[in-house]
Amino acid sequence: MSDEALRLLDFGAQSRTEHGFGWLSDEGTVDDAQGVQLWITGRMTHCFSLAALMGLSQYAPLATHGIAALRSGALRAESDGGWYSRVEMDGSVAPGLRTSYDHAFVVLAASSARLAGVEQADELLREAIESFERLWWDEAAGMVVDARDPQTLEVDPYRGVNANMHWVEALLGAWGATGEREHLERASRIAARVASMFTDHAFRLPEHFNEAWEPLLDYNRDIPADKFRPFGSTPGHWLEWARLFAQLAYACDEAGVARDERLDAIPPFMYRLALLEGWGVDGQPGFVYTTDFEGHPVVAQRMHWVLCEAIATAQTLKLTTGDASYGHDVALFWEYARRYLIEAPGQWRHELDPLNTPAQGTWAGKPDIYHAFQTMIIGTLPLSASFAAGLAQLR
Repeated sequence: MSDEALRLLDFGAQSRTEHGFGWLSDEGTVDDAQGVQLWITGRMTHCFSLAALMGLSQYAPLATHGIAALRSGALRAESDGGWYSRVEMDGSVAPGLRTSYDHAFVVLAASSARLAGVEQADELLREAIESFERLWWDEAAGMVVDARDPQTLEVDPYRGVNANMHWVEALLGAWGATGEREHLERASRIAARVASMFTDHAFRLPEHFNEAWEPLLDYNRDIPADKFRPFGSTPGHWLEWARLFAQLAYACDEAGVARDERLDAIPPFMYRLALLEGWGVDGQPGFVYTTDFEGHPVVAQRMHWVLCEAIATAQTLKLTTGDASYGHDVALFWEYARRYLIEAPGQWRHELDPLNTPAQGTWAGKPDIYHAFQTMIIGTLPLSASFAAGLAQLR
């Protein structure tokens, strides 16, 4: 365990609130205006569960707190067994759609916590999967729907690839925690459909679709730097999909579950395309946030999570391909992180402008440690379905 990983955990520990985990400011204080958000609570619970798996018992109470908050706290929608996307600091439900993206991190947190032996994690995982099947999984499409009305639970017509990406991650986590094949089978169905989306669009993945899964290539053209639904294509997601495809291929092969053969060839190609069209294309180091569908930069801000995913994907492809040259990329990316992103021990700037100076056009503060913490530990793990499963193999 590196000192930086420990400092990240210490920084993240400051996010504990009564109803889960809050959004951290630049200074490491909870930003009350952001309330308590489901995706942050899930991510932080996942991170503290990973820490517990690593034998860092001082963080186990934070994992326990997160699981309890998710299972029976203010974020839980008792009427239907699902979850609200956000509550205010006093526990009252905030307005806004309920989204499958947020719910994915409940399953991820419960999966990691189950492997760490956290109390109530097994029950939470079972309940979260039941809710997933009832509210989010579209069996006919082999994908998840994106959002529901908070009162009527009517399905929103928008469909998004980002939520499906994090459900692949969550289902891999659930497989690693339970060994139940259905989780891999569903993840494999999502991945096969997304692989076709990549190949149909010259590997510049569309992010936004209508309810018939027809691409909306102009979606949010007027809000190009949106946090979760930016216009165009997102090189950081090409990287993240590359890693998840590689992990899924490994898990399916280990379990004897059918999967798309393209999961072998696509990840190295997507990784190289992300470097070609995303890294330093405007004369400055770093990955641009988005491109158009011809590969030209649209939003040139640098987001810390993209750099983190580049490191994680390079480490994964080094294992799957046996190509040591990925290690040179990892060294380059770490040099960038140390120079531009790590403001102080455990504190990673979430956004930089095109000149690599701190910015807050899309992200304010330092909301969570999920991407950075995973980046710190992936180089120590064997190839596995999930971070938690990899750590469990080392115990």
